[in-house]
Amino acid sequence: MRDYALRRGVSDIPNERSLHSVPTPRGGGLAIAVTFFTATAVLAWEQLIPSNLAWALIGGGGLVSWIGWRDDRYHVAIQWRLLVHVAAAAWALFWLGGVEILGDRSLPAAFTWLGWAVAVLGIVWATNLYNFMDGSDGLAGAQALCAASAAGFLLCLNGAFGVALTTFSLAAASAGFLVWNWPRARIFMGDVGSGLLGFIFAVLALGTEQSGDLPLTLWLLLLAVFILDTGYTLAARILRGEKWYAAHRSHTYQRLIQAGYSHRQVLLGLIGVNVMVLWPLTMLGWSRPVLLPIILLTVAVGGWVVWRWVWQHYPAS
Repeated sequence: MRDYALRRGVSDIPNERSLHSVPTPRGGGLAIAVTFFTATAVLAWEQLIPSNLAWALIGGGGLVSWIGWRDDRYHVAIQWRLLVHVAAAAWALFWLGGVEILGDRSLPAAFTWLGWAVAVLGIVWATNLYNFMDGSDGLAGAQALCAASAAGFLLCLNGAFGVALTTFSLAAASAGFLVWNWPRARIFMGDVGSGLLGFIFAVLALGTEQSGDLPLTLWLLLLAVFILDTGYTLAARILRGEKWYAAHRSHTYQRLIQAGYSHRQVLLGLIGVNVMVLWPLTMLGWSRPVLLPIILLTVAVGGWVVWRWVWQHYPAS
């Protein structure tokens, strides 16, 4: 992929949002897509995972990665990207059989449609928030490796070995990419990879919630760093009257790098938070489900304290 990007001029040119100073090949996430889709198709062919989950992941993920690849190469207007993301989310929900977690199927049709709308928005939001956080060497790949490997371990503990293999294949594909994206990056993931990872995590979370293999709340814990940083930053920009959809360098990781921390330091910090904080808390929530609300609240408040401290001490430039 790196050779192809260099030959075709598929490069990330530094702009006002970039944290890099030299043009770098991008689109490496396409390798993640091909690897993950192939693994998922084989698992479905061997009947190790439900075919409907495979169709949701491959069909919807294919749409997201396709529009991401187009954007990496030619730039696609945001409204067209969002339209494709909505279509991909609707496709995934169709194959997952709707959204039961928001209510009983015997409820009036209005509640069913409300559930679909919320779920579609959730998948689209996850797709884009992962893209927002893909701005520093290794960050998106490391988060995918940490979350997917931990989720696979929990799925094994719950006896869902087929779906666990799906998440392990995602972790493996992310690890393979991370070798090339580790600071200093030789190739960037691009929208083809970052959007796909967000979409896959959202669909896997809904799918395992529906099947009872792994609760959605545990996925929220495993992805808490990305969810909280994006959520708090977006809320702050809206409250300050800024164009929340415009390119910016206000995320926590962006402020830390602008303050002088290296890409490697920020990356190792992310891995440390996952391994030393979120993994133990997720295991505690898995073993003691009654504690999950308290754990989620603690992580949300703790994340806000850290986010607020960084915003106060490291202004964006």
